[in-house]
Amino acid sequence: MCGVVGIVGTSPVNQALYDALLVLQHRGQDAAGIMTCDQGRLHLRKANGLARDVFDNQHMISLPGSMGIAHVRYPTAGCSSSAEAQPFYVNSPYGISLAHNGNLTNAEDLKKDLFREDRRHINTDSDSEILLNVFAHELHAETSHLSFDENDIFRAVSGVHMRCRGGYAAVAMIPGYGVIAFRDPNGIRPLVFGVRDGDNGPEMMVASESVALDTLDFERVRDVEPGEAVIFTRDGKLHTRQCADEWQRCPCIFEFVYFARPDSIIDDIFVHKARLRMGKRLAKKTERVLGRDKIDVVIPIPDTSRTSAMSLAHELNVRFTEGFIKNRYIGRTFIMPGQTARKKSVRQKLNPIDVEFKGKSVLLVDDSIVRGTTSRQIVQMARDAGARKVYFASAAPPVRYPNVYGIDMPAASELIAHGRSEDEVCEWIGADGLIYQDLDDLIDAVGKKGKTQVQRFDTSVFSGEYVTGDITPDYLRRLEADRNDEAKTQREESTTPTVIGLYNDR
Repeated sequence: MCGVVGIVGTSPVNQALYDALLVLQHRGQDAAGIMTCDQGRLHLRKANGLARDVFDNQHMISLPGSMGIAHVRYPTAGCSSSAEAQPFYVNSPYGISLAHNGNLTNAEDLKKDLFREDRRHINTDSDSEILLNVFAHELHAETSHLSFDENDIFRAVSGVHMRCRGGYAAVAMIPGYGVIAFRDPNGIRPLVFGVRDGDNGPEMMVASESVALDTLDFERVRDVEPGEAVIFTRDGKLHTRQCADEWQRCPCIFEFVYFARPDSIIDDIFVHKARLRMGKRLAKKTERVLGRDKIDVVIPIPDTSRTSAMSLAHELNVRFTEGFIKNRYIGRTFIMPGQTARKKSVRQKLNPIDVEFKGKSVLLVDDSIVRGTTSRQIVQMARDAGARKVYFASAAPPVRYPNVYGIDMPAASELIAHGRSEDEVCEWIGADGLIYQDLDDLIDAVGKKGKTQVQRFDTSVFSGEYVTGDITPDYLRRLEADRNDEAKTQREESTTPTVIGLYNDR
């Protein structure tokens, strides 16, 4: 999962891009990058680390220009080397740069085609570099002359949709022209754009989540439609066109469960309200399975589950309280490399308030259970704090299958619910009872019982049904070999650290 931003302004955009990355930091904590364009010249800073650590005052000074794109990353495809931090850049044609959120499921085939047929060299293992080169090749094929217009770009994006499969939301920049944003024909990964009045005319922005627009006082216009391309030109013009022959609104439902900030709006669905509805539906199942009398207190696992837990407690008329204090300087644990690092970070991340547990029957509520490692340790923390009974509720159904569209879900064998019954998961995490949200209830909660324009949700991590229709058992076996912890560790150990600074380093 990553976060992308693109801005065309009427004054320097470096600070706005940086501020947007801070708001989108939850989408990627591995690396950050900003590229700006000033009078046709590109300026880049990218490196591993949080945005606040990657950019200092001197870096910001060295990022001039009223147009730029930015990115926060954690690796799903490729590795975590700083060489794979984004944005990426390719010289031909026109000096295009690109930042991307998602995964291409046919990346290996595309890489071979780019080398054999398009004569383009790919220098990293990142599928984002592949996407950039596909877009660059398609634009070059549309423009045999030096000039181009929005029609050429729209045809190039159409070419991207015909060649690329998977989930992708991308922002690209062409020096002297503008910023282009496009989304895959299924709309799996989110992308939204807005406008505001600048000192010298309208300014336009596109980002992974609407909260980035809110922070910078941009008025949200709408989501980029699946398959659509949106162009912001340097002279303040906005061009949009549907570039896919076939498209559907099919966003990843896990965005609403876990990844997106609660104050964001994705495909016209308020994430906060979706999580409230998740809690209501989970409460009904909890009452059927446990009843109300067995629970003294409802305690959320901070932070994402807080909204659902509060709604659940209200629906059951059971006391809601905070029982864990979170260290906000520890990253999200299920995306951390290596089981040892994850186990260590859980104890550093959460500390129980003993008085809220002692002698009580508690219901712990989390957004989901992925590997189960975190859940197991949290259940034990509650027992150590004196809880009489520890029940566990998940606002999402069992996660049984890997994600292939841009979320670093582990290999299937590392998912606690893969190949296990709910009773077996309950026993493994050490709880006295386990309640999972039903998939139909989750879909109804997020989709407002059909009141949204979303035609279906990508629920592949729960159902094993992949919306692109191209995921085979062989593909999943190769993914398993590539994503397990041992393979990741070997990949990281073989990567030589790289320092990437500015094109015009001073």
